[in-house]
Amino acid sequence: MQKTKVFHFYILLFFSVLTLKGQQRVNWISFKQLEDSLTIQPKKVLISFYADWCAYCKKMEKATYSNPKIIALLNKEYYAVKMNAETSDTIYFGDQKFINKQLGKSRNPTHEIPLLLASRKNKKFSLPATVILNKNFTVKQRYFEYISPKKMQEILTKE
Repeated sequence: MQKTKVFHFYILLFFSVLTLKGQQRVNWISFKQLEDSLTIQPKKVLISFYADWCAYCKKMEKATYSNPKIIALLNKEYYAVKMNAETSDTIYFGDQKFINKQLGKSRNPTHEIPLLLASRKNKKFSLPATVILNKNFTVKQRYFEYISPKKMQEILTKE
């Protein structure tokens, strides 16, 4: 009888840990939610641009954005926006309309927003692209690479 109770306790504990682990996620928001949130409470912003075909984007999702320390930092100190750089969606932000002007013209059509926020002079847009903005929505840093959990923690605590 006692062994059965102990066994049930461990089974319950195991599933509780799995459930809690599954609930730890970055609170990704849309640009519309970002605009509303910045109006209510200014905060630093991390924008992660990705594409479905991008292997390093998927690796960042699996390793970096699933790391409990990164999740805690982002959810506490940042608004986090994740955007498919090739989306065909029309996005309204700051009384402006943003579209993907490259649709049908390019193999990998890039939306206006990543081109505006994550462009580099004399270099082609590349993924993954991560943009850090301060509370005034000014770009502080841009990264065009896979960012490991360790490096991301350094970036988030430095900004």
